[in-house]
Amino acid sequence: MTDFFVFNGDADGICSLQQLLLAESPTDFELISGVKRDIALLSRVEAKRGDRVTVLDISLDKNRQPLQRLLADDVSVRYFDHHYAGDVPDSPSLETHIDTDASRGTSYLVDRYLAGHSRAWAVVGTFGDNFDATAKQLAEPLDLSSTELERLRELGILLNYNGYGSSIDDLHLPPVELFRRIRPFADPLRFAAEEVTFNRLREGYRADMEAAAALEPQLEKPGHALYLLPNERWSRRVSGVFANRLAQAAPERAHAILTELEQGGYLVSVRAPIANPDGADELCRRFPTGGGRKAAAGINHLAESDYQPFVDAFAETYR
Repeated sequence: MTDFFVFNGDADGICSLQQLLLAESPTDFELISGVKRDIALLSRVEAKRGDRVTVLDISLDKNRQPLQRLLADDVSVRYFDHHYAGDVPDSPSLETHIDTDASRGTSYLVDRYLAGHSRAWAVVGTFGDNFDATAKQLAEPLDLSSTELERLRELGILLNYNGYGSSIDDLHLPPVELFRRIRPFADPLRFAAEEVTFNRLREGYRADMEAAAALEPQLEKPGHALYLLPNERWSRRVSGVFANRLAQAAPERAHAILTELEQGGYLVSVRAPIANPDGADELCRRFPTGGGRKAAAGINHLAESDYQPFVDAFAETYR
């Protein structure tokens, strides 16, 4: 039997995988991932009867056809996710752990499944997905100092930051390579202290965020703000974590980050207000290539002709 682990290339997907592999230690497995927005990953899986596929932090709704193909071939599938799923197939080969509660992510769901086996990594992934309050609650039994907790938060942000981009070339490290560097470390604090990758990501994050912080909003109202980023690699890398920082700084306000794409159009990141984390997924699903979750969603390619309709819909959703 071969285990296939299909995971989102962001902090939540990577930390969910780390928790499972620390708990289960499979001997024969394959890893499949991509940039954060590359969620149509199940189509890459070539599994056969007797194999097992574990899916982490990618929408079932966006992977419905390849999932149904795997189930028809009697492949066992475990599915952990917090995004909109739509109708879940009824199959004895499918085990689902799907929860769209707006205050938790996939790392939280895996932690619950494993009864806290690798809790510190769950805290990292939950911080990375911008669920700070939930991450702090998860961390309470760990008896961490304030410095240690802040280091886990920083690590989560950096892992999430590395996942953003239009292609692998935009990233500092491909997600599979980043995970392989993480895998030897049961303790994320040791990873941050000993693995050179931490400082590499930290330096890249600081430079990119300095560039983003110099931007002025294109639209700013009490309930929402919209920023436009240029067609640059740093823009694509920083779009999601910049949106998260803005959301933390103004929890009553929704934020949209539109990044110009080389082929025309925009890459879109939307954050609902932290005080009312709802509606981002429904807003983005109105447009082709849009999806996500209630608190945070995006559009992989917003056509230039859809720019004003998006701005109008965003402003109407978060008046």
